[in-house]
Amino acid sequence: MLTAALALSLLPQTAWAGGSRGSSGSTESSSATPSGGTGGDGSIYASVVTYDESKNGSGGGAGPVAPTGDWTPPACWFEPKWSPEEFEKEFRRKWDVPHFSGAGEAYAQGQDRYINGKPYEDFNKDKAGEGMWWTMVRDEARAEAGDPAAFACEGPDFWADNGEIPEVENAITPDILAQLAYSRLKVPGTEVALAPEVATKVNLPTWAWLDKATFKQVSVTASLNAGGTDIQATTTAKPVSLKLEPGTEDAQTYPASGECAINEDGSIGEPYAKGKADRTPACGLKYLRSSGGGTFPLQATVTWEIAWTGSGGTGGDLPEGTYGAEQAVTVEEIQSINR
Repeated sequence: MLTAALALSLLPQTAWAGGSRGSSGSTESSSATPSGGTGGDGSIYASVVTYDESKNGSGGGAGPVAPTGDWTPPACWFEPKWSPEEFEKEFRRKWDVPHFSGAGEAYAQGQDRYINGKPYEDFNKDKAGEGMWWTMVRDEARAEAGDPAAFACEGPDFWADNGEIPEVENAITPDILAQLAYSRLKVPGTEVALAPEVATKVNLPTWAWLDKATFKQVSVTASLNAGGTDIQATTTAKPVSLKLEPGTEDAQTYPASGECAINEDGSIGEPYAKGKADRTPACGLKYLRSSGGGTFPLQATVTWEIAWTGSGGTGGDLPEGTYGAEQAVTVEEIQSINR
């Protein structure tokens, strides 16, 4: 049988598929997408946070950055979700089932808390339009995987007046929105341009570069507009360097560290052009043996600098992220003719 404390912590939670629902009952534009581990499919833990991904990375090869260190986005938080009428409907639906019929003490506590004035009376219906009920949201995928972070937000639903950010641990803020936007970031693929393009030669410098035109910063904006709470945060990823790993120890990189810095114009490396054969590439590599009829797995990994700006002049840095791709490089012996 559920204990009273546990039952209270599991009091009604629901979601609005297709967007954020505020105190007016309106739904945000369909260009935004709902959050939560379920993607707004009706899970009781789905969020009303919406995302603008129009400036996100797209196309073949684009993918999420891998944060450095052990950082992960929030797995649970509290946010405004229901009007008094909506909350009453969910409360009665939640408790009007046989599963809870024997949880007498917990049911009585729930009635006292939300109906009998200890501390709320009749679901705060007399305050309709003046605020909303806040509830816990969790990333359902992480919860199903048993991640303890998904269960770090504890406690029953509570009321907050319009525009009030309650002093509750894990209550949603621009900082939390920024972290949620981070988890939605996608960056362009990192297949670098090489010269020679088809096959390089042993001991021949191979130039490598990424053009600014196809390799630029991306961003995602997360917003919450409900119950008079109107906050947002934009998280931006900016490329800062490219690391080349030749796929064999029998190779050299340019520079020797293999880290190619970003240029002032936003590109990385320098395209090869006729007349540069005797120059050392700003970014590239040189293979010291052939690939023997096969290929070497060149790994090109870009480091992205992550920062955010949000409501009320908030902002800051988030952990750097990396995203890489592997491409096959054919290395041939230079053929010579003996006379």
